Amino acid sequence: MDFDKLKSSRDADVNGKRVLVRVDINVPLQNGVVTDDTRIRAIVPTVKDILGRGGLPILMAHIGRPKGQVVPDFSLSVLQKPLEAAFGAPVVFADNKDGKPAKAFSDEMQPGQVLLLENLRFTPGEEGNTPEFAKDLAALGDIYVNDAFSTAHRAHASTAGIAAHLPAYAGLSMLAEIEALRHVLDKPEKPTVAVVGGAKVSTKIPVLKNLVQRVDKLIVGGGMANTFLQSMGVMTGQSLAEPEFHYQAREIMAEAKTHGCEIVLPIDAVIAREFKAGAAAETVPIHKVPIDGMILDVGPQSVEQLTGVLEGCKTLLWNGPLGAFEIAPFGEGTFALARAAGALTQAGKLVSVAGGGDTAAALNAAGATQDFTYLSTAGGAFLEWLEGRELPGVAALLQ
Repeated sequence: MDFDKLKSSRDADVNGKRVLVRVDINVPLQNGVVTDDTRIRAIVPTVKDILGRGGLPILMAHIGRPKGQVVPDFSLSVLQKPLEAAFGAPVVFADNKDGKPAKAFSDEMQPGQVLLLENLRFTPGEEGNTPEFAKDLAALGDIYVNDAFSTAHRAHASTAGIAAHLPAYAGLSMLAEIEALRHVLDKPEKPTVAVVGGAKVSTKIPVLKNLVQRVDKLIVGGGMANTFLQSMGVMTGQSLAEPEFHYQAREIMAEAKTHGCEIVLPIDAVIAREFKAGAAAETVPIHKVPIDGMILDVGPQSVEQLTGVLEGCKTLLWNGPLGAFEIAPFGEGTFALARAAGALTQAGKLVSVAGGGDTAAALNAAGATQDFTYLSTAGGAFLEWLEGRELPGVAALLQ
C-alpha cells in the first residue's frame, strides 16, 4: 500500500461540515462505569481538532458483540457523560427512543456539539458491510474520518464501505498508530529486535514467520518458548506447550536462519509445582526443569541476557508477556525487561513500540508504559499488521 496517499483529517476542510468519525470506544465497563479510558483518551485529539476548526463531529462506534440485535446492555448511552468530560464539549446521544432517526439528530447539530450514534452493531448491515447501511451512514455527514485503527482489520460498513461514498481521511490516532508500526517494521533503525510472548505458538505462527524476515533478533517468551524448547529436545516438565506445533517451531527457526535472524530463547526459568499466586517457586537452568515443574517465568539470567540483546539494538517491537505476569511472583521477568526497555528508550538509545491487550496490561503492571515510544491500543489489527496482512479499514482510505 502507498501510505504516502493517506490523507490526515487535519488536511480536511471541516468548517461547517458534519464529520463522521469512526472511533473505538469499546472500553471496559463495570456497573456502567468506565474502568479504563485509554481508548477514549486516544480519540480526544482528533475530535478536539475537528471542533476547533468549526466541524461537527458525529461519532460512530460499538461496544460488545450484540450480533445485529438491539441489546440494551450494549447501548452507547453509558459513554455520553465520559465523552463529554473528555472533550469538554456537549455530547448529544442519538437514542432513537421515540423513533427519531439518526438523520434528524445530524440535521439538528449545533456548532460546538458532538453527536454520538447508537451502537453500530445493533444493525446487521454493520458487520455485514451491506451497501445499504454504508449509504445510510454516509447520508449523515459530509466527510468521513477513520480514527479507529483497532477496528481496521474488519471490513465493516463503518470501517470500509462508507469510504466509497465520502471524502475519506485518517484521524490523528490512526495516523500515529500506522506511523509507529511502519517505523519498526518498514523503515526501522537497525539492528532491530522483536519480543513475542504469550501462551500459544499456534496463535502467532503468521506473526513469527513474517518477523523473522524483518528483524535481526527475535526473542520468544511465555508458553510459546516452551514449544520451541521442546522441539529442540529440551524437557519442560508440566509446562504449557503445544507438542503438535513442534514442526512449525523448527520450520520458523530454519527460516530465521535463512534470513539471518537470531532466535533468542530463555536460558533459565522460574518454576513452580502449582499455578497459583504465592506458590513456592525456584529458579533452574532451562535444561533442568523437573518433571513435575511448570515454567511460569523467565529467570534472572535470561533477563540479563535479554537486556543485553536490547542494549545492542536500536528498534524494539514488543507483543506478549514472557511469563504468567498476572500471578505473583511470575511477572518479575516481564517487568524487569519492560523497565530495561523503557530506560533505554528514555535514554534515547531505543525506539520501542508495543501492542496487544496482554502487552499493555503487562507494561502497565511494570510501570513502564509511559517510557515506551508508543503503545498500541489495538489487538487483532495490531497482530494482523505484524502478519503483513492488508487491513480493510486502512486500504479503504487509500482508494
